[in-house]
Amino acid sequence: MDAPYSVTYDSKQSSRGRNVLDLHSTVCSVLTDRYAANAARVRELAAPLTNSQFWQKPFPYGNSFGHLVLHLTGNLNYYVGAQIAQTGYVRDRPREFNDPNPPSKEETLRRLDEAVAMVQQAIRSQSPDDWSRDYSGVGATAQNRLDMVLQCAAHMQHHIGQMIYLGHEWKRQKGQ
Repeated sequence: MDAPYSVTYDSKQSSRGRNVLDLHSTVCSVLTDRYAANAARVRELAAPLTNSQFWQKPFPYGNSFGHLVLHLTGNLNYYVGAQIAQTGYVRDRPREFNDPNPPSKEETLRRLDEAVAMVQQAIRSQSPDDWSRDYSGVGATAQNRLDMVLQCAAHMQHHIGQMIYLGHEWKRQKGQ
């Protein structure tokens, strides 16, 4: 006896669905690992600096290492936290560069770690469709969430490069 209806199995569709989920899993894994590596690199570069060196500029121009960390923390909390994770964070960007009473080096690094953990959680909470959702934020050029998360990771790496340079200068000034 024939069934009143037939179910066909489309192996191509199922394979496509698996591929999308595999890609989503890979994207989430790569991004969370990149953010973890960036945070670890900031901590590694900050380790040899005294609290004073962390907040002072070794050059008459530019930013201190500590103010760059405050800036990265504000950047992540705003662009990912407020705009994607809906944390309610309100950014005070100018203060990131000129806070007259900054927290200790360890407190500043702890806040960066918290921001990175929040970003990683936001990444893990995205569905495959969420990545292409429209994105908007003050000063942002990203068209979608994936673009913004990638831009923030690249922004961290840019400032890590500056931190490397600052660390080399502090070492040179010490005569090492």
